[in-house]
This record gives sequence, structure tokens and C-alpha cells, in this order.
Amino acid sequence: MITKFGTVYAGHVDLPDMGQDATPANERRFSNEHLATVFDKTDAVARTMDELGYYVIWLAEHHFQHEGYEALPNLLMAAVHLAHITKQIKIGCGFNIAPMWHPLRLAEDYATADILTKGRTIFGVGRGYHSREVETFGAPILDAEANRALFEEQVEIIFKAFNQESFSHQGKHYTLPPAVPYRGYELRELTLVPRPLRRPVECWQPIVSASTRGLDFMVKHGIKGVIGGGAATMAEGPIHAYREAAARAGQSLKLGENLCCSIFYHLADSRERAIREITPFYEEHVKMFGPLGFVPGITPAQLEASTRRGGWGAAGVPTVEHYMKTGAWFAGPPEDLIAYLKDLQTRFPGLEYVNVSISMGTPQKVMLEQLRWFAKEVIPHFRPGA
Repeated sequence: MITKFGTVYAGHVDLPDMGQDATPANERRFSNEHLATVFDKTDAVARTMDELGYYVIWLAEHHFQHEGYEALPNLLMAAVHLAHITKQIKIGCGFNIAPMWHPLRLAEDYATADILTKGRTIFGVGRGYHSREVETFGAPILDAEANRALFEEQVEIIFKAFNQESFSHQGKHYTLPPAVPYRGYELRELTLVPRPLRRPVECWQPIVSASTRGLDFMVKHGIKGVIGGGAATMAEGPIHAYREAAARAGQSLKLGENLCCSIFYHLADSRERAIREITPFYEEHVKMFGPLGFVPGITPAQLEASTRRGGWGAAGVPTVEHYMKTGAWFAGPPEDLIAYLKDLQTRFPGLEYVNVSISMGTPQKVMLEQLRWFAKEVIPHFRPGA
């Protein structure tokens, strides 16, 4: 049953205007001082969630976003800080973009965070989707196959480093260690110092395409999957596909086990009011994520219209109600959200984790109100014995 609730906060700063009639995404540019407010906002969200008993706050690694949508560049540094100002909430890396790292630096930094936060940092890896970020750091993203091959080799190295007292690796992209003399002997193996104290390392990855290759790779390394929200519509396909991948590896999982389902939500005392209030935040989400391929089903003409001020209705740009029908978004009163989640729990009996996330652009004040309301009215219905 569902027992662990979290949220994904990708690091958007408060915006002066929101929605289709507001500043187009590519025209947004904020001062360094305003972009730096993301850290105080992160603190406020994490403290509130910690006090309310949420299981995890997931943060997202991104770079160079002067538009203010995703302004957190280093999740592991943030995790160490947040662990000092909260008491129990876990801090999830959703996700460290492996192609932008040397795999051993990422492994070392996670191990350090694991130790300093006493196990409250959850590891996560992803392949990336912003060309401005990944290609700037010298890794491929436009060439999807090259990106996947690099990512898979990096993850292989990371898990070797985590799990083996000493290791070596020879692959297409890395020879570790290099064959060099060191202090009187020929270097043959490396030891990660430190290694995580908590092994095997709990690791998560977004499920986007749900390809056989990708899912088999996840299961091979014991990587759990996040489905929904910005990555994919809520659909049964990826959930069944993950269980089938586990079966191919000789594992028997309940439907939904080792997965986290994500939805965007907004509570109000009526469905109509909730839709009205969430609409500008949803439209900001479309402005940001549409050109990156994360608004499923949007046509090229609709996408082009979404980059301009206004006129979305005439162009047929999907409304939030459209994605509410897919289950990826929710807007309504708490009792309807409880029913929605109860149905999810019935259909996927192995599901423990749900992320209830707040849309891109939502002001800090509204985010905190929504988190408090959900914790008060919804979470108690999913406690043991409820």
C-alpha cells in the first residue's frame, strides 16, 4: 500500500508573472540575486515537509537556467545542508545527470553525502534532457544512442566503485585505473574512498520511454523507477513493463513494487476553483517543458503557439483538464484526491511511493499551503489502520 509521500521540487524561483499571457519562457532572465533565492525557498519547502511528516523531498540537478525554472546545480551539496536544518526527511537526488559528471566524482560525492547525512540522501541518476546543459559539459544528448551508451558505462562504474573493495574497468569511454606507475608499482586497481556506509545503495531513475533495454538495465542494477509527472503520463504501460523486466531477471514483483508514481496536484474546495487556480502554473509548465518534449501529445502547431503570449485556446493547446484525464495532473478537493490515490493503490498493490508535486511556477506561499493541506487532509488516510 501507499505509505511514503514526497514531492519533486526542481528549483523554480518565484516568478513575477505566470501563465500564457505572461513573459514567454525564452524571454525570462533574472538577476543573480533573485536566482539565489532558490536556496531559501528550498529550505522553506524542506523544513515544512519535514515538520509535516513527508518521506522525501526530491530535488533536480540543472544548470545555466537564467529563466529561473530549475536553478539547483548541485543536489549533493544541497542534501548535506538540508540534513542540518531538518530532522528526518530524506533528500532525494532526482536526478544526478551522470553524463555531466565523471562517474568516480559522482560516486565519491554521493558517498560523502551518505555519511554526512547519516543515510538521509537518496541516490538517483538520469541521462539528461537539456542540450544546453549536457552538451556544454562535453557529453552527448542530441545523439541519444551515444548518450545512453555513456550513461550505462558510467553507472556500471559507479556501482563497481560502491560495491567492490577494489575494482578496475575497461570500456569504450573509461579505462580505470590508467596503466601508470604509482609509488613504485604499476597501478592495477582503485578503491573508492570513502564508499557509502549503507550498501547496497538505494538508487532511482526516471522511466521515460520504458524501453526494454532501459528497464533491463535498471533491474540488473537494482535501480528503482519514477513514473509520471514531468517524465511521462500516468499510464499502466511502464508499470507493467518494469515488472516484466524484473520477471526476465528472475524476480517476482507485485505490480507497482520498486516504483514511484508522480502526479502534479492542486487542492481547493471545489474542482472548478482548483482548475482555475492551477491553470497559470500549468501553463508555465507547458512553456518550460513543451519544447523539451515533456508535454505528451502536443502538436508542432500547438507547441509553437505555446511559445507566444496568449491565444492558446484558438490554437488548441491542451488545457490542464486534458492531462487530468490521463492521471498525470489532479485539481480538486481533498476527498477526490484521496479517492484517486485509493484507486491507484488498488490497481497497483505493490506501490509504496507517491510523489505529489506542485507545478512549475507556483509561488512559495502557495506551495507551503498546498503541502500543509495535503498532509492534514490526505496523508492520514494512508497510515496503517486508516
